Amino acid sequence: MWVAELRFKIIADTNYQQAETALRGYLESLIFNGQILGREFPTHLLQDEFIARVIMPTQDALHTSWHRQPGLKALQQLATGGLAYPSVEILGMDLMSNHTDPCDDSAAYVLYCRFAQMNSVVYCAEHLAPIPLFKIPPAYGVDHEDLVRWQLQYQALDEIQMQQKSVLLGPAERALQNLNSKLNRQGRQFAKQLTSKLAKPVYYALYRGTSSDCAKESQRLCPSCKGEWLRKTPLADLFDFQCDRCLLVSNIAWQCQ
Repeated sequence: MWVAELRFKIIADTNYQQAETALRGYLESLIFNGQILGREFPTHLLQDEFIARVIMPTQDALHTSWHRQPGLKALQQLATGGLAYPSVEILGMDLMSNHTDPCDDSAAYVLYCRFAQMNSVVYCAEHLAPIPLFKIPPAYGVDHEDLVRWQLQYQALDEIQMQQKSVLLGPAERALQNLNSKLNRQGRQFAKQLTSKLAKPVYYALYRGTSSDCAKESQRLCPSCKGEWLRKTPLADLFDFQCDRCLLVSNIAWQCQ
């Protein structure tokens, strides 16, 4: 990932409210297309320009050729806030983020999410490295807003279940581990739609944190088709189970490792 500053020069009379509305609209369009990552972007006024610091999955992520309809519209609406199109200054590589997948074309993908990772939830199955969403056809609509909002819900629940003293530990863990929870049904539907769009398999990563019987954990069957799905070696050193029929991958419960 890359750290960059976007500089929006003031080109007409404006005020903070107008500028904020225009800036927020543009930055949100970039978030929902996967061109910038995260939820908070420090933005300040310096002399005659607003400066926002962002994280990008690739150095060319903000090129207008990657914009979809909402992004192009938001770009045009910057003028209503008295702002010019942004100039981009890349400050350097972000050392605290996952790095984008090196493959130009993956044979298979994994829809995978954890609370501490703000990058794309679509990964190359070979390297388990994230694929920038702006390079992928949206599962629904004109951009990836639905998928990004699902990711935020998943991460919120994942963070809750990681806190062992949380009062919502049980409900959060069930939402993550139960194949038929609303969260996982939505995630599997995204994987299914992306499989259709990409014409390549997109596996859904089903989280497994705890087990009622660690001695039998490796004998688990696919929770969807009840077939054998234990791999000889873990996929990407993480997923011990893989069902090609149901496009599911999962791990031996962390509790049992």
